[in-house]
Amino acid sequence: MKTIKLGILLIVSMLASCAVMDQNPNSKPLERDAKWALLPIVNHTDVPQAGLRAEALVEVLLRTRGIANLRSYPPALNQDSLFEPAERKVVIDAMNWAREQGVRYAVTGTVEEWHYKVGVDGEPAVGMTLQIIDLKDGDRVVWSSAGSKSGWSRDALSAVAQKLIKNMLSEASIE
Repeated sequence: MKTIKLGILLIVSMLASCAVMDQNPNSKPLERDAKWALLPIVNHTDVPQAGLRAEALVEVLLRTRGIANLRSYPPALNQDSLFEPAERKVVIDAMNWAREQGVRYAVTGTVEEWHYKVGVDGEPAVGMTLQIIDLKDGDRVVWSSAGSKSGWSRDALSAVAQKLIKNMLSEASIE
């Protein structure tokens, strides 16, 4: 009886912290020493500045992958607001800025979910996409990933997001 209860507890605990990821792997390795730019991560949630929070994590995690020549777009280009959905123009303006800077790879994406679930436990949940675009090859998307992850009620939302982004970026072939 104790074995059955332990088995059920183990299965429930594994399901409580679920993650889903879909990726298209890049066919050739991306150049670590090329110029990279972090472009806006568009916020599709009702949580103010979720895109900016994701950008901060992506920037740090790209640097831990050895990308030292990473620039961020000018803050004036970001309009993370609930009331002005001009995200396409912001991304296009940021891509134009990156081209002017001689950037090879641009990293962008979207945040689809960024909140604590409603209920007794209030688990953190994050859902997002990331893309790496080769600006020297006709704005071709060379890598993309979509993922979502939820955590335990005691987990911080930023920790769940960090784990998700780290798992997503670990699949990009960067040499």
